[in-house]
Amino acid sequence: MTTKRVLVAYGSRHGATAGIASKIGRALREDGLDAVVLPADDVDDVRGFDAVVLGGSLYAGRWNGKALHCAERNEQYLKHRPVWLFSSGPVDSSAEQHEIPPVPAVARQMERLGAREHVTFGGSITAYTPGIIARALVRHGKGGDFRNSERIRTWAHHISGELATAA
Repeated sequence: MTTKRVLVAYGSRHGATAGIASKIGRALREDGLDAVVLPADDVDDVRGFDAVVLGGSLYAGRWNGKALHCAERNEQYLKHRPVWLFSSGPVDSSAEQHEIPPVPAVARQMERLGAREHVTFGGSITAYTPGIIARALVRHGKGGDFRNSERIRTWAHHISGELATAA
């Protein structure tokens, strides 16, 4: 039996979503999958992968354009393989307290691609996040790192389980 290849692609503005994608990739590899983690801009062809996890950061209720364009660019092939979507963004504990539904652009992509699932993870704005707005938020006591590593790993292991069951 050959090892399933899984692409974990992400659109990230300041690196927090890239960090989530890396954790997903690591957990998938722990489960014996061949997981490749790439920026969404670098993904021109998904045909070499058995499954795809695509994530994007959220800003002002919008999914990262790089992730969105990756989905649109590869739509014809994504429809024919298992796809999971994730978002990152809330810089508070709301993603831990309840499921946050996908923003409209992500909901449309879920339908178009036949995605199996979407999850929203907390985001991160810290003193190290570039940008005037980020620094102002931190100065005013807003922000922090709300990425829950255990929740990310659990979701990735769930994906591995679904792929194993489908084999």
